[in-house]
Amino acid sequence: MDEPKKNTLKGVAAAPGISICNAYLYTKEIESVQDDFVSDVEEAKNNLRDALEKSKKELSKIFSLAVDKLGENRAAIFEAQMMILDDPVLIKNICLRIEKEKKLPEYIVDDEITKYQDLLKASHEPYMKERSHDIEDIKNRIIRNLKKKKWQSKIKDEVIVVTESITPADTVVFSRSNIKGYVTNFGGLTSHAAIVARSLNIPAVVGVHDAINKIEDNDIVIIDGFHGDVIVNPDEEQLAFYNEKIEKLQKYDSELLKIKDEPAVTLDGHKIELQGNLDLLDEIEYIIQSGAKGIGLVRTEQIFQEIDGFPDEEQQFAVYEDISEKIYPNVATIRAFDIGGDKVLPFDVKEPNPFLGWRGIRFLLDNLQLFKTQLRAMLKASSHKNISIMIPMVSSIKEVRRLKAVIDECKEELKKENIKFDKSIKVGIMIEVPSAAFMVKEYAEEVDFISVGTNDLIQYLLAVDRTNDIVSDQYQEFHPSVIRTLKYIFDECKKSKTKVSLCGEMAADILAIPLLIGLGLTSISSSPSALPYIKKVIRGIKYKEVKRIAEKCLKYKTEEEISEELRKFLQTHLIAETETIL
Repeated sequence: MDEPKKNTLKGVAAAPGISICNAYLYTKEIESVQDDFVSDVEEAKNNLRDALEKSKKELSKIFSLAVDKLGENRAAIFEAQMMILDDPVLIKNICLRIEKEKKLPEYIVDDEITKYQDLLKASHEPYMKERSHDIEDIKNRIIRNLKKKKWQSKIKDEVIVVTESITPADTVVFSRSNIKGYVTNFGGLTSHAAIVARSLNIPAVVGVHDAINKIEDNDIVIIDGFHGDVIVNPDEEQLAFYNEKIEKLQKYDSELLKIKDEPAVTLDGHKIELQGNLDLLDEIEYIIQSGAKGIGLVRTEQIFQEIDGFPDEEQQFAVYEDISEKIYPNVATIRAFDIGGDKVLPFDVKEPNPFLGWRGIRFLLDNLQLFKTQLRAMLKASSHKNISIMIPMVSSIKEVRRLKAVIDECKEELKKENIKFDKSIKVGIMIEVPSAAFMVKEYAEEVDFISVGTNDLIQYLLAVDRTNDIVSDQYQEFHPSVIRTLKYIFDECKKSKTKVSLCGEMAADILAIPLLIGLGLTSISSSPSALPYIKKVIRGIKYKEVKRIAEKCLKYKTEEEISEELRKFLQTHLIAETETIL
């Protein structure tokens, strides 16, 4: 479609794919509470205990189903919810207030748990705000059981679910039905809707403001999980366009299966290393099935996000060893906790500008015990010699030298404890800030490999907060300064014979792949769902041609000129990709 029409809503493309289906407006009944008095305090407290016990049994059943449908890692959130129901401080406070105020237990429960929610909602961190919905789910469950009401699921098969937000319990309910897509008012790439949709390979568009007021039950909806578009009651032209696109996508997917075990090599023999980014442990099988040659980025802060506090050494070791064994003989690059910025800090720290604050390596070096616990776990899991360590958000050589000293310290400790590890384990850093980008030559002399994190690098180069809707159109991955900076990084790494990879969202953009390869990139790590598409593009281009395109793009002065050049190239050389994905 040339221009979006008035019936097109825009959101965040959270999981790729296209669906055309009837909308199902999913709204959970919010239990009302009355500020009334009770005549029997003991009876009220007994009712509370019964409701808590009933809620635990319900969550236990959901947990069992979640393990079966979504895997143990995603199911862990329900264990965390059950822990809230056993929280002695929370229960004691509610009981004391019932005794003192002699109010209905559902009123006290609502008031007490809402305090926790308000704290999370007040956070600047998207992840924390999303977790407030999880607590809302528990609160409503307890109140419903206090009122002795049963909740009946009315989820239909073969619908696109349209809702405000999705809780962990909702995801399990949905997994029992043949859901064709998700559209949510709220949520980002780390929301439960996004994560589960990617895990189950269901198209999803999240963060569509006011979707539940603009879409009605049984409206025909087209969801485009490639571009973040939701089309409500499409006209004939839109239906024809997307039906044709779905047909091409099905044919294209069968073509992708044929090249699963083929190398990622251009038509003129230029090899590219393709690896996967790992956010969920359940995605390992998907990465292996995609034909990726290892894992280029393990986001440890994502994997452990459902645990209350930081995982201990043994918990981490068990996870890293599992990753190492499943991906063997290929390599898994494990990134140390990347915390701060748009990721939640574990402490109550208020920062005026978290993106320029206490994050990445700064946080890790200020919390040495936590950092060493993670490094020791990584080293202990490296006995198969297929683990690499990567450090985020580096901005000075001093930080690199200090982190290497900490790693050496951990190695000495493990030697004394007679614990085996890879003595030659490779250590690399992420280039995400301009100060590191323009000193990449010096960094390359200090580390074994470089990984370019384009998500942060672009926002710092352009001074654009990528999470801010107001300026999101100025976040341009094809801005001339971004292209020239990437060229400089790739060239300097090549001169020093240091391996360089790219693992940001730019790596999943089909339009960007020819440009990145033309600029000199030889290793790409992307989300598992994007890997087959990337390989198909690589196998359909010639290195000498994309090198010439990159040279032209380096001379352009605007993002529009570069985008147009790349679009023309794809339309000329990769017709199937252009018609199916773009």
